[in-house]
This record gives sequence, C-alpha cells and structure tokens, in this order.
Amino acid sequence: MSRLHDPFRRGQLAIAALFLSLGFQYATWAARIPAVKTHLDLSAAEVGVLLMAAGVGAAVSFPAVAWLMRRMGSRRLALLSQLGLALLLLALAAAPNYPVALLVMCADGVLVGCLNVAMNAQGAALEARHQRNTMARLHAVFSAGSLLAALLASGMTAATGSVTAHFGVAVVLLAALGATARTGLLDEDAPAERAAPADAAAPPGSPAPAAPEPARRRWTVPTRPTLWMCCAMVFGTVAEGAMNDWSALYLKDVAEASVELAPLGIAVVSGMMVVARLFADGWRSRWGDGRVVLLGSAVAGTGLALALVSGGVAPALAGFACMGLGIAAVTPCVYAAAARQGSDALTLVAAMGTTGLLAGPPLIGFVAGASTLAWGMGAVAASAGAVALCSTRIRWTPVPVARGEAAPA
Repeated sequence: MSRLHDPFRRGQLAIAALFLSLGFQYATWAARIPAVKTHLDLSAAEVGVLLMAAGVGAAVSFPAVAWLMRRMGSRRLALLSQLGLALLLLALAAAPNYPVALLVMCADGVLVGCLNVAMNAQGAALEARHQRNTMARLHAVFSAGSLLAALLASGMTAATGSVTAHFGVAVVLLAALGATARTGLLDEDAPAERAAPADAAAPPGSPAPAAPEPARRRWTVPTRPTLWMCCAMVFGTVAEGAMNDWSALYLKDVAEASVELAPLGIAVVSGMMVVARLFADGWRSRWGDGRVVLLGSAVAGTGLALALVSGGVAPALAGFACMGLGIAAVTPCVYAAAARQGSDALTLVAAMGTTGLLAGPPLIGFVAGASTLAWGMGAVAASAGAVALCSTRIRWTPVPVARGEAAPA
C-alpha cells in the first residue's frame, strides 16, 4: 500500500502537522521578542512578565481544556486552537501597548494548552487504532518546527525588520499546516453528548420515546497511576527545561568553556533529543514504554551526575548528551499512557508538564543562588532520577506492533 493511501501514514502526517505547528508558532514569536521589546519600549522585567504570561495562560487553562475536550473532541479542538494560534501572531504584531500584548500572550498560552492536549490525544488514538508506535516521532517533529521557525526568523530579519511581514509569512505556513492536518485527523473520540442512533424503531402507534438526556461527564478524582504520571511529567519537564536554560551558563561559569563553546550545551541537548525521538518508537516496540522511561531517565540522571563530579568541558558535554538522549522519550511515553486513561487524565498531565517547564529554570536558579550552579545542575540530575522512580509506579499499557510489521518508520 502506498504511503498516500495508508490510513496510518495519512493520520501520522495530519497529526505531525499539528506538532510542527505548535513548535513553529512558539519559536516564531519567541524569536522576535527583541523586536517586540523595542516596539513597545519594554524593560527587561516587563519582557519577563510577558514571557511568563504565556506560561501562566497554559498552566491555568486546565479546567477549560478538560471541558472543551469533553465537549468538542480532540479533532475539532486541535483545528480550532491551531487556527487561533496562527491569528494570535498577527494580534501580537499589531498590539498597540503592553497590556494588550499581555492579553495576547495569555490567550496564546491557553490555546497552546488546548492544542497540546488535543494533538497528543490524536497521537495516542492513532497508536491504539493501528497498534503502531508513533508518539516519539511526533514529538521530534515539534522540535523540527522550532528549528524551521528559527531559520525563517533569521531569513526574515535579514530581509526586513517588519514583525508584521514576518508573522504574515508564518501565518500562511500555519494555514497550510492546518489544511494538511484537516485531511487525516481521527474522529473516534467524538464527545459523549452526541446522541447515538436508536437501537430499534418504536412499534407503530406507540408514544414517542422521551429524548435522551445528554450525558454529563464530570471531572473525576485522578487515580493513583495518573498522579504518578503527573509527577513523572513534572520532573521530566523540569529537567528538560532547565537544561535548555542553564547548560550554556554552566559551561561558561563552572566548566570554564570559551565563549564560542558555551552555546554547544543547548545544541548537544537539543540535538540528542531530536535523534533519540526519531528512534524511540522502535525502542518502545521492543522494550515497552515503561522500560524506555526507566532506563532513559536513569541514563540521563547518572550521566549528568558523573559529568558534574568529573568537571571540565568534555565531561559536561558528554553528560548533557546523556541527558538529551535519556530524557527525550519521557514526555511522549507519559502522554501516551495518560491518554489511555481518558481526556481528563491527559489534560491534567499536560498541565503538570507546563508547570514543570515553568518551575524548572527558576527552581534551578534558586538552588544555584543558595549554593552554586553545580549543585543546581545536580538538582536536574536528581529530577531525572525521580522520573525513574515514578516510572515504576505507572501502569504502562503496551501498544503492540501489528503482526508482520517492524518498528514503525
């Protein structure tokens, strides 16, 4: 069967378009923060609050996202939030003042929360329907979206200083991605409120049956495995976010790397994460999600800890590589496990992931301020170890590879 007519490939392409959109949209506005700062005449503190507004919007959107998932289903929510994120780029470019920009960024965070949950629900549904792993590759596409946005930002900045022109081009690309996603997303998680057809026709002359009352699903108390998933996601995203924010500074201030070598910390972590996510679905098929998370987080924590003890630039880069390699599969596997528990569990776990990304860098900064940055990075290694512990408490449900198939491409 050709890739074009393979239902799995068609769904994979459509969902990948969503992951690419989210990474692309986020990196697009982040790349032009300096221009927005100049345009609105913001101080460094005001820029910090502006960045925080997006994170706060994503973190507090949890109740709304849970309700929207039950009401609309992941397909409709994903398409609407993807479109909304594209339009918010234009709104940010046109923001006349700081308060309006804050509102735009807060709305951006809410829509990020919506799309994050919906696209991961779609990925998990695709795995379940076709019994093939794909979540890790989808998360790799998210990273590719960020890279694409960085390249576009570099080109547009060289061509024109207009943020509106840059964001206009980005919106066109996001519209194309939305059209691609629309063709292959799954409808199987339609909301329960939609009435099912009657089981049998009523006998002639009998009174018409009363209209069924719409099912009202309420928020349920999270189960213990779901809470362990939340913990694993928090610690995993703390480690992931802190490495992006603090690795360059560690190389410069602690490992005494040159100015030219210091940025390699982020490059090594990000590069290893992309590579690992490209191969992680095959690992999941061979060893199962639980073992991949357990071994990966153990490698991440142990490798970074040994690098910190050894000191020096080369050990640090090796430890960063271990962290990127080991932590890369944590979020895809936990998202997949949470989605199998239902949309409420997935929404809660996604909110905890956002909390980890928000809390991670400041937490490491607090530890570093109270002691040294080496101890702060030690807390990152400890977070990876905590993921390994949490993984032993999660009920991992394997997605078997379809008979006669190798690991998914």
